[in-house]
Amino acid sequence: MPGVRLDWIVDPDPERRAEALLLAPGARATGDEREAFGDPRLDVVVVSSPSPTHAPVASAALEAGKHVLVEKPLAPTSEEAEDLVRRARRAKRLLSVGHLLLYHPAMAHLRRFVTAGRHGPVLYVYGQRSNIGRLRDDEGALISLAPHDISVMAHLLGVWPVSVTAHARRCVQRQLEDIVFLTLKFPGGALGQVHFSWLEPIKVRRISVVAREGMAVFDDMLPEEKVRVHAVVTGPGGKRQPGARVLAPKIKPIEPLKAELGAFLASVRTGKPSLTPGEDGVRVVKVLEAAQASLLADGREMPVTIRAR
Repeated sequence: MPGVRLDWIVDPDPERRAEALLLAPGARATGDEREAFGDPRLDVVVVSSPSPTHAPVASAALEAGKHVLVEKPLAPTSEEAEDLVRRARRAKRLLSVGHLLLYHPAMAHLRRFVTAGRHGPVLYVYGQRSNIGRLRDDEGALISLAPHDISVMAHLLGVWPVSVTAHARRCVQRQLEDIVFLTLKFPGGALGQVHFSWLEPIKVRRISVVAREGMAVFDDMLPEEKVRVHAVVTGPGGKRQPGARVLAPKIKPIEPLKAELGAFLASVRTGKPSLTPGEDGVRVVKVLEAAQASLLADGREMPVTIRAR
């Protein structure tokens, strides 16, 4: 990316380090992040390690005076996530979380659908994130997949959920869930529902926003027309016809990861708040904790206590 230089690559696996250096021959590689964090020329650290390591690695980077972008989830627990936010404030450094889907160019169109008001209040938001893929041994489908849709729903509705219900099954692995059904209740009555699965033959990445007078569907698997707005029209005799008129806004072909990194660097340079600040990372982890509590309580509805923005 213009204006930045990749100086360090940290990975405990020497074979991975060697492979990475083929892609970035000008960088230095180490198996110990402390060696990299001790470089006074280093300004920014991106933490894309396994989620159980996010908190200690990000904490060390902040203590070394670096700006930090942490992949989702921000930390395994809300206590650790809140600690990272406090450390960033003390260090006067930017802490951002990798809620990648918010940087997808389709999100602006979904957000406009909600806020413009032409389609009435949102009744519910439904998401599906499924595929046959590698089953992870460090986290289940809830922790791995849910941060995307939780952050998106909160962004679209402008509020965070007040309660959550979760049901899951361990179909292949004994310790970690591979399918999850998650229901979120939002202030004002809107519902959010998401299905996560690592066991389905067709890859699905879809979010539907259903309002009283129309629907917007984002399907990231489509090569074109990734967002379609279905309007409710009035036909002969005043009969309402949902989805009778479909509009497909033009979406700029922007890679979300590149947009996320560019936005993070712009925040570092300008000091302006990030679209995905560490505080939002804390809020997502709080929702995940409530969902995990619901799983342990056999699907009982659990409250979510989140401070306002």
